[in-house]
Formats: sequence, structure tokens, C-alpha cells
Amino acid sequence: MQSKLFSLLLPVILLTFFPSSGDSRAAHSINSYLRSIEVLLEENDIPGAALTIVSKDEVIRTHTWGVRDVALQDVINDETVFRIASMSKTFAGTAIGMLVERSLLDLDRSVESFFPGMRLGNGYSHDKITVKHVASQSTGLMPHAYSNLLDDGLRFENIKKRVHQIPAVCKPGVCYGYQNVVFSLLQNIVEVTSTISYSNFLWDNIFEPLEMRRSSVGLEAFVDGDNVSRPHRLVRGKWRTTSTNSAYYSVAAAAGVNATINDMGVWVRAHLGAFPEVLPRAVLDEIHSPVVESPHRNYFNRWEGIEKAYYGTGWRIMDMFGTRVIHHGGGVRGYRSEMAFIPEENIGMVLMINAESNIMNEVVPLFVKQMLFAKENSEQKSK
Repeated sequence: MQSKLFSLLLPVILLTFFPSSGDSRAAHSINSYLRSIEVLLEENDIPGAALTIVSKDEVIRTHTWGVRDVALQDVINDETVFRIASMSKTFAGTAIGMLVERSLLDLDRSVESFFPGMRLGNGYSHDKITVKHVASQSTGLMPHAYSNLLDDGLRFENIKKRVHQIPAVCKPGVCYGYQNVVFSLLQNIVEVTSTISYSNFLWDNIFEPLEMRRSSVGLEAFVDGDNVSRPHRLVRGKWRTTSTNSAYYSVAAAAGVNATINDMGVWVRAHLGAFPEVLPRAVLDEIHSPVVESPHRNYFNRWEGIEKAYYGTGWRIMDMFGTRVIHHGGGVRGYRSEMAFIPEENIGMVLMINAESNIMNEVVPLFVKQMLFAKENSEQKSK
């Protein structure tokens, strides 16, 4: 991890980037947030991390800590590639939104119509499950269906043959049930609709236009790349590199994207409206709209200030402290990531680590509180 000297110098570095003049409220809140993240990472001896804070107009701050691999001690920088895990779902949801906006795809089309001979789940309403239900995690099927098989290394192509066995727990569109395998039917739907591979669709329509040129889809691009972070797990109290679970790459829509912190900063800016020529407002409004309310047993539903939590189209939507927050997190063997932005405040963040740690459960609520409460205090002082 970073030296103690860096921790002592951090406030000075931050004040260099955010002087006390100008927007002192933003400067103070961002300084406080970065110091809090620094403490979390140091206290838990996280091997490596990368953070960015952005607005629609600019990259406000990007910072990296630690190493790509504890055995090799290669330092992480802003071009180091991470597995972003379930934050990949935001790319799939956006791809679906793009196809809908271009009148190439109908959200209300039956999923089974894309897959002749396939039955999706064992419920009576199996043929009523639509693209919208899959993209919004509201299929009515048993949550996390067959994720255990992915954990065991079985690939999507083999698991897909069993989807007719997934128990239905409610009618489509009625209840929330998070999926990885079922959600990844979206990659096939994108391919059928666009007539190109899922990875090529993301490159042609998202990565290349947004200049996210170190982003990729799939295992091969990850393991063959240079400047790539390695996954880590705690073994007898020490961080050790671990193996990569390649099966989750086979569910590309759910967990198959790799990216740098610079690229993810661009991604958040795009969703704040910075690049309407790539992501038109109509697409953003569609995919950021709540579809189904998520239950209170999830970790994010227990965050302070949560009033309501929903799933939209590949994105989580939350009302926190009376303000709309758009969010998604991710976790796969050896990695955790969190991303959130507050449209009303024109600010967002991404934090990625190459370790499995529950400290990531704290980073989004901390960010939201820092940004909103600093504004509130500033407004009160100005009265």
C-alpha cells in the first residue's frame, strides 16, 4: 500500500488540486471523501485501488493506490485494467437502450421469440417474459438462478440449456430478482438485433466513440493485456493472488467487461449527459427510469438515507436523502467495484479494487452524504 508519508501529504496534494477559493464547498467535500477512502484502504491493507470523481464537464480527480500484484509489486496507475464485474450490466442496459432508441428493438418483445424452442423458466407466464423484464431484473424467476454453476466454472452456453428448469416465484414484472445467467440473454438479443457480436457492438457504439480504448469484453483481452491488475483474496490474514474465474466472462452482459479507471470516468460522464452524440438524452432517460422496486435484504437497501431502491435498465436507481442517485456495484473472485452519480449535483464516482473486501459497501453512501450534506451546510451558511 501507499507509504505513510503519502497519507501525511494527501491533504496538501488535494488542496493543490482544489484551492480554498472558488467552489470551496465542492473542494472540501471531495477532499474529505478522498481522505476517508485513503483511510479505508490503508486500514484494510487493500492491495490496489483506483478512484475517479467526475462531473459532466470534467474529470475532477483521479487517484490510484497500491500494486497490481502483491507478489510483483507493480504499481497501479490510471491506465491499469480491472475486471468491473457486475458493473458490466450497465453496458448491456445501455446497449439495449440504444437499440430501442434506434427503433431496432421493442422492449415488450418476448424473450423466447429470440430463441426458438427455448422455454424461460417453469412458470405459466414463461412466454410473457420480455426484454424489459430481463433488463430490469423483473422476470419473476428465482433470484441468482444458476450463479452457483458459474461459481463452479460452468459456462453460459451450457447453463443456458437448463433455463427451462428455473422456478418462477412471481409473474413477470411484479417482483425483483437479481440474475446473472438470465440477464446475459441480453448479449444474444443484442447480437440478433444488431447482427454483430456483443463485444463488437460495445466497441463500435460505446468504447470507440467515447474513446474508452482500453476497455474490452472477455477473458482473452484481459489476460493478454499489459498493465492488468490481478485478483486477490485473504489467505490466513494476508492478501494473496488468486485464480481468475473465467466462467463469469461467458456471461458477458452480466460480468464480462474490463476497463481502466480513466475509461470508467468517461462512462459516468456519459451518463451525466456529457456526450449526447453517443448517448442521447432519450436513451439516458429510458435506462435511468425505475422499473421494479428492490427489496430491503440487499446491502445497498441498508445504506443510511435510503428511501426507495429500484432497478431500471441495467442500473440501480435510488432515492437517498430526498435525492435521486444512479448506481451499480460489482464483485467477482478477487475484485470489487462501485459506481454512483447524482444527476442533480452533476457529480459521480467510481472506485475499483483488486481484492474481495466489504469495505466497498461503505463507499457509495459515504460519497452521497459528503456531497449532499456539504451542499446543505453551505446553503445554510449563506442565508
